[in-house]
Order: sequence, then C-alpha cells, then structure tokens
Amino acid sequence: MSHVLTLNAGSSSLKFGLFLTGANEPEELAGGLVDRIGGAAVLNLHDATGQDLSRRQLTADEGATHAAALAAGLADLAAHFPDARVDVVGHRVVHGGPAFAAPTEVTPDVLDALERLSPFAPLHQPHNLSGIRAAQAAFAKARQVACFDTAFHRNHPFVNDVFALPRAYYDKGVRRYGFHGLSYDYIAGELARIAPQIAKGRVIVAHLGNGASMCGMIDGRSIASSMGFSALDGLPMGTRVGQLDPGVMLYLMEQEGLSASEISDLLYKHSGLLGLSGVSNDMRRLEASDDPHAREAIDYFTFRIRRELGGLAAALDGIDALVFTAGIGENSARVREEVCRGTGWLGIEIDPARNAAHAQVISTEQSRVRVMVLPTDEERVIARAAARLAACGAGQTG
Repeated sequence: MSHVLTLNAGSSSLKFGLFLTGANEPEELAGGLVDRIGGAAVLNLHDATGQDLSRRQLTADEGATHAAALAAGLADLAAHFPDARVDVVGHRVVHGGPAFAAPTEVTPDVLDALERLSPFAPLHQPHNLSGIRAAQAAFAKARQVACFDTAFHRNHPFVNDVFALPRAYYDKGVRRYGFHGLSYDYIAGELARIAPQIAKGRVIVAHLGNGASMCGMIDGRSIASSMGFSALDGLPMGTRVGQLDPGVMLYLMEQEGLSASEISDLLYKHSGLLGLSGVSNDMRRLEASDDPHAREAIDYFTFRIRRELGGLAAALDGIDALVFTAGIGENSARVREEVCRGTGWLGIEIDPARNAAHAQVISTEQSRVRVMVLPTDEERVIARAAARLAACGAGQTG
C-alpha cells in the first residue's frame, strides 16, 4: 500500500495528515497537529472520524523545532499505522508567486525559487520551507510536492491582479495574488459534486477563520479575491489588520517612529479582532464576552464582510450563491446571520432555524441567492494533488 503524508507548517505549528492512495479518492487515515513549537508544544493525533489516538505534551527537545516536531508526529503515526509507506509528501506553501500556478514537485531549483519568494510572505513562507526540509530529511526517497495558496487565483483578469503603481513593479511581482486557494479549490470541487448548476454560476465564498478572506468565482474559477499582495489585506482577521490606508503606514513610520519589523509585528500579530477588542482573537470568546469592545470587534468584522460581499458581487456582475466555510464560517451562526442581515437587495434571505442548526443550505426557499455552509478540507486537496503528481510523473500536475 502507498501513502501520502500532508504537511501544513505554520509559524509555531505543524498540521499533518496520512492518506491511503488508491485508484480513486485518497482515503484519510489520520490527522494531527503539533501546536506551540518552540515552547510548551502539544501533539494531538486523531483518526479519520476525529477520535483521539494520542494527545501528549512534548519534551523540550521534541518540540524545539519543526523538524523535531515532525519526528514526534511521525513516531506517533508509526505506532498506530506501522505498515504505512509514505511515497509522497504534499506541502502547503503560502506563496507561489507569478510562476507557480499548479502543484509542483520540489527540486533544488524549485526550492531556491520558493526561497526567493520569502520576502513576499515573510511570516509564512520560511516555515513552509522548513517543513519541506524536515520532510526531505525524514523521507529521503519520497517525492515532495508543493501546493500553493496563491495558485487558485493565478488566472485573475488583469484589473483584479494589478495595483495602480508604475508598471515596473507589476513586472517585479508586486501584484494581487490572493490566498486561501487550497480551501477555495476544495469548495469549488464540492460544489461541482453536490450542486453542479450552482458551481457553474457566480459564487462568493467566505473563508472565515483566524485567517479570513473572500473569493468570487465563476464556473469554479477565481475572478477576484479580497486578499492582495500579502495575507494582510482585505478582511480583518484574528490578529491581522485587513484593509488599511497606506497613509497609516507612512504615519507609523514618520510620526510614531516604528521600524519595519515593529510595523510588521503590529499588523500581523496585534491587530484584527484581538487589537479591536482587547479581549481575544477567538470568535468564541468574543461572542461570549460582555465587553462592549468585543461587540464592536464583531460588528466591524461582519460589516467588512458585507462590504466585500457587495464588491465581489459587482466584480462577478451578480451573485447566485454565497458559501460560508472555515472555522468561523462553519460554526458561528451569529456571524452568518449578521453578515446576511440587510442583504436582501442582493437577493439573500436566510432561514434563522436552518442557520441555527448549521444546515448545509441556510437560505429560505424564496431566496434568489442560495446560501450554504460547507466544511473545507485543505489537506484533502494537498493529498489529491500529491497523489496525482506521483501517478503522472514529475513536474506540475496542471
């Protein structure tokens, strides 16, 4: 039997999955997460149904680096799946730049090219590449496949791809990339499977989690995204600022005297829901809080989603369906209700009972726009791509 391992390396976390490959869809066997790498790291391994297989605090050595964390996760996997044979490892890589528009086998030249993209995603790309190197060391004979968050958006129309800067910057790669592409890829595929007529139309997907963005699609292809050059743009997020007047950056530098690293830390780690509320970046805690600042943070979050919804509908020349996904989108009935409030002019009308029950379709029968709640599965997209590439040979899967 042949297996695919999927890796999603964050700044202090490592998410992984084990899939059995076959003639059809890869079969998920297990998934795991190592959190707080470099600190009090914890490893959780669960089976395909979500039941815990192991949960333990790692030693200081086991949780010190991504490579050590991967070794710990693989040891727990081996204990439960001793016959697993990993032939290919699929990696989430945040930035593929202009060149990488499909999953690609990692060669030394590809790894060098991805290193050069680190300035485009300084808080994500280096950790993604650390995960690749750790997997290369652990599975010397396995093929490594990079799957890019930006790839799904690479066929944007020019007007949704460019900033009004001198053209030379566009040629250097300063353009709107869009992110969360693996999630949007999965949702596009699910819609094609369960609602093919909807999938062919104008669909706006709201990927709402600690990282949040929206994507407008026609016939399953990305037309416009709320995120631009970096994963900071667009919607406010757990700790990220979202859309910001560039003049604020100049003010922070010139009047507050903040350095580039200080501004980066502010915009990535201390803004968004956390910065606005002063309470938490976790929507569950904000919804449970009596602090008026928590209420205001939720109000701003849902307002910006409604505003982006209108903009994306304009980019698509209308809307046939709205899909909520990711942690907040899938689990917060309150956020979904507040986003859809006052959007009757777009043809959106949700059923409160369906919404409270987290039904797959939460719109009313009379609603001109179908509103849906679909769980996303980025690891499955990675597993599919890695298995396809392993089956068809080296290079890009296309």
